[in-house]
Amino acid sequence: MSTDRYTTHASEPTWFKSSYSGTSGGDCVEVTVGRNVVYVRDSKVAGVGPTLRVGRVEWSAFAAYTAK
Repeated sequence: MSTDRYTTHASEPTWFKSSYSGTSGGDCVEVTVGRNVVYVRDSKVAGVGPTLRVGRVEWSAFAAYTAK
């Protein structure tokens, strides 16, 4: 798996989208990492839709669980 990086302004975070998402649109999430938090958003409504905020420990547990 690789990631594509997206950012629109120097002060905005860099968002990562999985290469599994492809380039034809559809369902996809983007992720960016803050100091002690991970942010998740829907790429179809990036910038206007809601952003989920998750602690790094909780995100690591989620990622480990989904990798099984």
